[in-house]
Amino acid sequence: MRVGNGMLGFVGMSESVVKERSEPMIPAVVIAKKRDRGSLSSEEIDFMISGYAKGEIPDYQMAAMAMAIYIQGMDSREIADLTDAMIRSGNRLKRVSDRPRVDKHSTGGLGDKTSLILAPLLACCDLDVPMISGRGLGITGGTLDKLEAIPGFRCNLTEEESEHQLRRLGCFITGTTEGLVPADKKLYALRDVTGTVPSIALITSSIMSKKIAETLDALVLDVKCGSGAFLGTDEQAEALAASLISNGERAGVKTVALITDMDQPLGEMVGNALEVKESIDVLEGRGPKPVRDLTIELGARLVHTLDRTLSLGDARLRLSQVLDSGQARERFEAMVSSQGGEIGKPLRVGKNRPFLSPSHGKLLSIDGQKMGQAVIAMGGGRKIAGEAIDPSVGMRLRKRLGEEVGEGEELLQLHCDDDTKAEQAMALVSEAIRVGEGEWDGRALWRTYGS
Repeated sequence: MRVGNGMLGFVGMSESVVKERSEPMIPAVVIAKKRDRGSLSSEEIDFMISGYAKGEIPDYQMAAMAMAIYIQGMDSREIADLTDAMIRSGNRLKRVSDRPRVDKHSTGGLGDKTSLILAPLLACCDLDVPMISGRGLGITGGTLDKLEAIPGFRCNLTEEESEHQLRRLGCFITGTTEGLVPADKKLYALRDVTGTVPSIALITSSIMSKKIAETLDALVLDVKCGSGAFLGTDEQAEALAASLISNGERAGVKTVALITDMDQPLGEMVGNALEVKESIDVLEGRGPKPVRDLTIELGARLVHTLDRTLSLGDARLRLSQVLDSGQARERFEAMVSSQGGEIGKPLRVGKNRPFLSPSHGKLLSIDGQKMGQAVIAMGGGRKIAGEAIDPSVGMRLRKRLGEEVGEGEELLQLHCDDDTKAEQAMALVSEAIRVGEGEWDGRALWRTYGS
């Protein structure tokens, strides 16, 4: 994938002016130019993005453009122009207090639920967290889909409602509004069902258009790497981290990235209602250690980035104390209630179906793509744009990579009420799991990218 090396000078997006076009552009011609490895001009990129946002360019042409970008890539100047064009399709969020504004974004992975914990946790530290999130993309579950497993929870706050909640609670988690980066909202859904998700250019522009439009002071990025992520190799993850950081820094947002392990799901739970349950467990001082540790680390990086006089160790300690005090749990409840959710109502989870190990040995590998496909087969993800999902389905892992397992021992539980869908998921899981003799040589849960 083509990713340029140079840092770009920041051009204020609200003041950016696209040159007048001397002649009409034709979408098919622009698509063909990228298909044939051409470098698109700023005007061509703006023409496609603004036209798509206005409904002047149809889905089928934008799908062709997304595929051309996926195959041929973009250089750093094109990616910056694409990001800026997405931002220009709407407006930006206003500051509502003198508190620092921060956010976190993950590139997506199985069981990736830290946003649900981190937003209220950071809000308890006198930070504003205007978290604009997305729905499931490819095999990964979306933060909004998870939260909508809570009865009544609203992910469609207006900008006025978002501003009011931010003043009062210091955090919200919602989808893009009609006025905030509308081009990304449309393109995001299109990429999900056209096989164009794992593109550095498209991932960068999607993430950073939303984050820059939030008017942030600092941003931490969780760049997933492994079989359960969009990007499977260290080289790809590092290229994406560099692209994201470059785009953030040129816009005046202090940006830091962690590259984190996705060779196995984060924590035990995968699936919308199940992941909400696990997030609440962590907020209550329970839950799997990897979920808690990564959440604390992501938050500490933000706090340290804002205040370099505070060491990373002290930032971790401060966040741990806030989490253990129960304040973050209370703030999460307040956020859910403010957005219409019934926090005390039990979450519906599908019928428990055990998956047993076919042999004795160690759990040596998990094919995250097939595991994600199993969740989609049960109805936990989308096969076509706009499709409704079943929040009750998912899986709970009973073993981690490298652990011993006996023949016939429970490796995981599938949760699904539909027998036919459960059988399809079982078949995919049996292909995804490898148990045998040998040693598992896994990567650390996270590592810092850059300085």
